Amino acid sequence: MLIAFNKPFGVMCKFRPEPGRKTLADFIQVPDVYPAGRLDTDSEGLLLLTDDGALQARISSPRFKLAKVYWAQVEGIPAEDALARLRSGVDLGDFRTKPAAARLIDEPADLWPRDPPIRYRAKIPTSWIELTLREGKNRQVRRMTAKVGFPTLRLVRARIGQIGVDGLPPGKWREIDAALVATAQR
Repeated sequence: MLIAFNKPFGVMCKFRPEPGRKTLADFIQVPDVYPAGRLDTDSEGLLLLTDDGALQARISSPRFKLAKVYWAQVEGIPAEDALARLRSGVDLGDFRTKPAAARLIDEPADLWPRDPPIRYRAKIPTSWIELTLREGKNRQVRRMTAKVGFPTLRLVRARIGQIGVDGLPPGKWREIDAALVATAQR
């Protein structure tokens, strides 16, 4: 079984109860499924869950190089040199990121409002970057954008391989064909 879930902001990527916090158990009552990878509590978007250990590894392990697409709303408007740094890999001190695809995009058309909304600052514009990674270290996108001078205000995982969050409202899930992962481009 493979489930695509649109994880809302503030939801923890675990099933065990956490007093005063929402977890996956508040949204998904399917027994024996586990997240294939994680999204930080303050990140939103596509999370895949499965009851198949091999499929979980195929989705989450960087050795399979499954593309993960993120939309990052950042403070400021990155110039081409900042995007080039993201594309070539960024030295984050404890590791250097692998090359990534990075481009400025318009705010995604079907993007849902975030609750709570991001902070608004009248004198500082925001923009959106689409980043495609084939690795996924802890808080990597946030650390990358901050390192090139554009802190992330909102982070949405839009796609994993061929599976996208489009048409899936926050807090909702649907079962999908696991073959979409097995046949994904490397």
